[in-house]
Amino acid sequence: MFFGSICTSVEARDLIQTLYHADYTPDADDEIPRFSLDGELGVLLNTGNTSASTIKAAMNADHETENWSSLYFAELLYKESGTPTTERDVSAQRFFASAQFDYKLLSPGRRLFMYSDIEDDRFTGYDHRASLAAGYSQRVWRNEDSEFRYSIGPGYTFVEAEEENDLLINDGIIVRASAEYKYFWRSGARLRQFLSTEAGDENTRSRSETSLSANVFGSLAMKLSFILNHETATAEDVDALSTETSVALVYQFF
Repeated sequence: MFFGSICTSVEARDLIQTLYHADYTPDADDEIPRFSLDGELGVLLNTGNTSASTIKAAMNADHETENWSSLYFAELLYKESGTPTTERDVSAQRFFASAQFDYKLLSPGRRLFMYSDIEDDRFTGYDHRASLAAGYSQRVWRNEDSEFRYSIGPGYTFVEAEEENDLLINDGIIVRASAEYKYFWRSGARLRQFLSTEAGDENTRSRSETSLSANVFGSLAMKLSFILNHETATAEDVDALSTETSVALVYQFF
């Protein structure tokens, strides 16, 4: 009798969902709850006629619950170089962190998102920058071979320029859009293409990241990345386009 009541209750709930949301189906392709965390590290050390060291580290986390899909990212880049007769100079020093929270709507794959980031780059003319955005996102598809998602919405960017670059104070309203495509091979290799842009009246920032990773053994993988960063308004001694190519080891903790 008790079992029959439970079945009747479940059937009634499914019937209500069908009547009010004809296209409703649960996100059955997600293991819920799910949390994954991986760390990335690349180190290059030179000695001899040229003394140099480059360190790139990153952390990636993906948290999936019944109602939320959350992405976290943090990245550190540091580089210094010199010669035996000169002091070593820092030529790159950058920290970037971002988080995106997607609230799942009843229609599968459709969400409302909230996004925030902060950047501290010593060689862009800014003391620090931060952005906030919110809007609509959608996971268009996800299967065994590939996945594609995008998001778009309005936001606001906060800029703190260095004292000698007061003209770079271009904070204000922006429109942020991003898209991510992933392809998976049965061997465990993965291709990822990520694009984002933040368009405002004074400046437009765009980023493209292409990466290919392959398992070495167990939870350890090798990752090759190519990154493009472009801005329409920069300081006089800063190039509008910067590129970065790196090879790093990635370890999946969870």
